[in-house]
Amino acid sequence: MSVPAQPPKYQIRAVHTDTTVTVYQAYLPEIGLPAARDGRFPESWKRDRMTWIKPSFLWMAYRCGWGLKEGQETVLAVEIAREGFEWALRHASLSHYVRGFHEDRAAWQRELKRSPARVQWDPERDLHLRPLPYRSLQLGLAGEASRRYADEWTVGIRDVTPLAREIHGLVREGRPERARALLPEERPYPAGAGLLGRIVAPGEARRDVPRDEVRDVPRDEARDAPRDEVRDEA
Repeated sequence: MSVPAQPPKYQIRAVHTDTTVTVYQAYLPEIGLPAARDGRFPESWKRDRMTWIKPSFLWMAYRCGWGLKEGQETVLAVEIAREGFEWALRHASLSHYVRGFHEDRAAWQRELKRSPARVQWDPERDLHLRPLPYRSLQLGLAGEASRRYADEWTVGIRDVTPLAREIHGLVREGRPERARALLPEERPYPAGAGLLGRIVAPGEARRDVPRDEVRDVPRDEARDAPRDEVRDEA
């Protein structure tokens, strides 16, 4: 039996149609349940805060502990317009400084401050939530992007907490093939240089990002990094 080819190190993989792409977030039930019920985020969802969306179901499972972490008990699949998703990518800045790609550190910091979106590439995860050698996109939305995500781009919201719990249960029972069969089918997203040019530095696909470059975010912006995402979201 042939071994599937490993994906490129920097590639967007997602459930997508001709018009939409699905991303994942996890919230407190007070936010997540009304959102899934109504198909839109409630007024209590803070549109002035940065929010992070992930096209990878398994990275979301890693982030929220299969929906078992406190404050992240409701896992949502948010279907958004591809037009909005691609707008965010075109207006995004890398969340870490890359020497030779950015003019200098100060220029990168200025770009980061004015960008309505930012990108981090973190290791993708397997069924046991172990890191893989290729990366998964995280897209942070702030300001205009966050508001448009909630009120314009979102076309549907589903509660996939039961699916996350079922897959987790199968993994714990030692039934990985059955668990894998339930995973959402995430295919390579058709993102060419026009979308990836700002968020994948030339040569980055051929090397690991040095530890001192990753998450190299100004101290006053550290509150926006995914590791500190929320109080009510993951």
